[in-house]
Amino acid sequence: MAPVIVGVLALGLVPFGYVIWYALHDWNPLVATFDWVGGDNFRALLSDSTVWASLGVTFTFAILLMVLNVTLAMVLAVLLVQKLPGTTTFRTFFFSPVIVSTVAWVLIWNFLVASNGGINGFLATIGISGPNWLRDPSWALVTVVVIQVFKGVGMNMILFIAALQNVPGDLKEAARIDGAGPRRVFTSITLPLMTPTILLVTMITLISAMDVFAPIQILTEGGPGRSTTVISYLLYRTAFVQQDFGYASAIGVVLFFVVLAMAALQWGTRKKWVHDEV
Repeated sequence: MAPVIVGVLALGLVPFGYVIWYALHDWNPLVATFDWVGGDNFRALLSDSTVWASLGVTFTFAILLMVLNVTLAMVLAVLLVQKLPGTTTFRTFFFSPVIVSTVAWVLIWNFLVASNGGINGFLATIGISGPNWLRDPSWALVTVVVIQVFKGVGMNMILFIAALQNVPGDLKEAARIDGAGPRRVFTSITLPLMTPTILLVTMITLISAMDVFAPIQILTEGGPGRSTTVISYLLYRTAFVQQDFGYASAIGVVLFFVVLAMAALQWGTRKKWVHDEV
């Protein structure tokens, strides 16, 4: 276990300790200041409307992404687990974005969702005037969510396919003999037995959504206005644009504990709905 312990210490706990230490200081490298301020940065966060607004955007992004990703992954898994011609090809099609670089994926979509891009060009051929997807506050966040859903849905789909294939066939057969239809078999047997995988998928998806950065940076830079300024992008701007590393470190500490609380909430409620959890 030594290599793992060293890795966790060197790449996790020690850096996080430094972040907490920096959060207790007023640190601006441009003017070479590193002054102790105690909890002033954290007190300033409580009255900072920008931070609260960014947290709201982050929660909205994370919840939308989790719901759409998990739902679509489940639907695809149910369809692709069937022994139909071409299912292997479709599995590859939906999984391939997972192995594509995030930057490359986002850049391709940046061209597609531009005001004169491929999507609006297609809509124009059928008489529909598409919006400016990334410059309209009503559409920008939803557009980024959809792009991220298609980027990561393949991994969750594979996990759900594995879970579906592990459901004992004799249980489903017994239910059919007792007169249960396909819908009842799925809701009463298949879905409950998949709940451990559903817990894993929702936790991973939600945690990764809470610290999204690259799509926001490349597609919208937090705009229009602050409609897509998630907390991780605000942290980046505070540190590397405003050069306020102490305040940015405080934002990072808050983000860590928010994500930790959400993960703990999901884990703590598992006994109420996850199969075989007592």
